Amino acid sequence: MSEVKDSESKASEVIESDATSYETMDVAIIGAGIAGSGLAKALADRGRKVLLIDRKAFPRHKVCGEFLSPESIGILSDLGFAPAIRTLGPAEIRATRIHAFGSAPLRIPLPGVAWGLSRHALDEALHREARLAGAEIATGTTVVSMRREADGYALNIVRGGRTHVVRARAVVGAWGGGGRVPDMTGEERKNKHPGSPYLGVKMHFAGVEVADEVELYFFEGGYLGLSPAGNGIANAAAMLDRRAIRNAPTAVHEWLALARSRSPALDRRLTGARPVPGTQAAVAPVRLYAKPVPWDGIPLIGDACATIPPLCGDGMSMALRAAQLCATSAERYLCGALSLSEWEEDFARAIHGAFSGPLRWGNLLQRAAGRPLPARIALTAARCMPALGRRLVRATRLGPTPQV
Repeated sequence: MSEVKDSESKASEVIESDATSYETMDVAIIGAGIAGSGLAKALADRGRKVLLIDRKAFPRHKVCGEFLSPESIGILSDLGFAPAIRTLGPAEIRATRIHAFGSAPLRIPLPGVAWGLSRHALDEALHREARLAGAEIATGTTVVSMRREADGYALNIVRGGRTHVVRARAVVGAWGGGGRVPDMTGEERKNKHPGSPYLGVKMHFAGVEVADEVELYFFEGGYLGLSPAGNGIANAAAMLDRRAIRNAPTAVHEWLALARSRSPALDRRLTGARPVPGTQAAVAPVRLYAKPVPWDGIPLIGDACATIPPLCGDGMSMALRAAQLCATSAERYLCGALSLSEWEEDFARAIHGAFSGPLRWGNLLQRAAGRPLPARIALTAARCMPALGRRLVRATRLGPTPQV
């Protein structure tokens, strides 16, 4: 708790000094999750003056599968985060085990070792490393509005009931799939978030024997992932479709109880499990993207840009890759090699090239997994032809990190 207070006091100092001097930052990043933190460190490592802003306090528990795929670990290494995260003792995960609609479980080896680690610990480590690189972090701070000026942007921000102005040469949106989008004076926003029937819930459990696998349980109305999160804790994260659920629950534990009632295998697995107080979280709606939205007045990264179905287990690597790609193109813009319109074209091309394939396959699997017959057929085919299962896993994964 003291760490949160220390973080907030540091953020207050940042805002006060910036507002008083009207010092112009190179980049202001709105949203301090995986993508925002990754971008903040990448740009700070390049010597840029970066302000990372989030309206909520950190660290905190979030709805997340807490699964860092082999691709995620590679990008964390590229960004210089991996050594710090290793010291946290993440659980090692080597396979996925799928339980669907009463079928026999199917085990699919991963293409490399993955990590399981709570977002509470991960976000704290990312912030610490970004700050050590030179980024300034302002949590508990809301960007109310922003406007474009001749040499950048002016952001009206509120913290502790007080309004301040921060100026930045560039602004990047990393506010998540359901985050608050600031008003932008003079800009017509393209991203008119459609509604979604999906919601996500998460809770940690003790007393569950967790192996080196992430377990996926599919049932009518959704699915749940159970995976090790380090320190002998299991993370249970579910995505549910409210269209398939009458008399919808209101509390996280009730949603998880509903999932157990629809999956006998999951119910048996969680027998004797003890909820860890304070770890529950929920988010709604969860919006799944058919194609990425890399730009909407400003560049977007993370879930603000694209959300792959959680069953693919590659959401965090997509967030980190977007941060990588944005850092590269933002640096070219800041040093004058690209105009604003050229930056938009360059970044959009890179994002579509990296994400369109995984999103297309991810949404196809999402549709199949939600129905008993297609799910059983897919499992039977993958069991008879193991190479097919491995190819489907690869289809939802990012390609190699581009050389820049």
